[in-house]
Amino acid sequence: MLNNRLSRRTASRAGAPLDRSRIGPAQFGHRFHHPDFNARETQGWKSVQAEGHLPEDGWRQEQQWALDMGLPGSDSLTDKTIPTFAQGELPHFAGINTFLEAPYVENVRDVGKFDAAVLGIPFDSGTTYRPGTRFGPQGMRRISALYTPYNYEMGVDLREQMTLCDAGDVFTIPANLEKSFDQITKGVSHVFSSGALPIMLGGDHSIGFPCVRGIAQCTSKRIGIIHFDRHIDIQEKDLDERMHTTPWYWATEMDNVPATNLVQLGIGGWQVPRAGVKEARKRETNVLTIDDIERLGLEKTAEIALELAWKDADAVYISFDVDSVDCGFVPGTGWPEPGGFLPREVLKLLGLVSAPGICGLEVVEVSPPYDTSDITALLGVRVAVEVMGSLVAHGKMGSHKGIIDKPVSF
Repeated sequence: MLNNRLSRRTASRAGAPLDRSRIGPAQFGHRFHHPDFNARETQGWKSVQAEGHLPEDGWRQEQQWALDMGLPGSDSLTDKTIPTFAQGELPHFAGINTFLEAPYVENVRDVGKFDAAVLGIPFDSGTTYRPGTRFGPQGMRRISALYTPYNYEMGVDLREQMTLCDAGDVFTIPANLEKSFDQITKGVSHVFSSGALPIMLGGDHSIGFPCVRGIAQCTSKRIGIIHFDRHIDIQEKDLDERMHTTPWYWATEMDNVPATNLVQLGIGGWQVPRAGVKEARKRETNVLTIDDIERLGLEKTAEIALELAWKDADAVYISFDVDSVDCGFVPGTGWPEPGGFLPREVLKLLGLVSAPGICGLEVVEVSPPYDTSDITALLGVRVAVEVMGSLVAHGKMGSHKGIIDKPVSF
């Protein structure tokens, strides 16, 4: 077979005629006819049309704000919307790094003026292998400048259809898990109580417990969790502490976060501690492996996950560990594991499960020191914007406010 291929290549290079019977007709000018295909029925065309119905007021306001804050540009510029000092979205390579170039809220008591607030949690003291996730919030903010707030397929523009702010980072204590957990819980509960949707950028996965605790203590309502991961993360202790392998043990100890509403997607491989598996069996959590998801399909998987997470619950929290994605796509993480999701399928699934509304989102285990060309951090950013886009597209941004019946104030 190899010799045949080589001889054909050699003949072609020498100018000898090729056997056209071995080559598809499309390569020789023949055209196929598809009478049932209508270009106007494609998502691509529908997205083109949908963009025309989106407002541009937010963009115009940002351009004017940039001129007011950054001085009008030099006289030689033809485009009079360009300021002297970079402000706002453009250019993507300049400016102070906030998430998606959103306004930085210097006074965190103002977060309630926004629909959603991003808060970084630079903490990796719960890591049991490779550290570096304390730099995750910085890494995701930096590469988020690459994105615009508009998504073509969804027909959504976050700048026009919601308000977003960056609340900065929680002050964590690297040498003390429990003090850091208390800091994280206080920060998350403050944002949640304000009415803004909390979007947490980690940080290792140990932050899952204090993040959920920050929401759970502000409501008497029942919370389900949809957890994307390759690792089960529900053992009681690891290395004698509440490390990043333990968040769901402690989260589901809370009265209004039952383990039966914990849905874990993508678990599998050679890095799932048996101590965690035993606890999952004991607490009757819901685990779907990659094989389960491939067999069911993404839409059916989403239906099942939502049914289980929302059963007798009033809200759902999403925890996304980037190592749920095959490590070939996310090298910058602490516990890389082959065989996980492909990026396209996990983003599709994420959009489906967030569509009914969520009470919070965390993106964890992005470790920039191990990343390549920022691709892991970029996926982390994409997770956050995908969820916000899905919420906006389905009219569910702000739906979490209905469960806030025990707000905290500081």
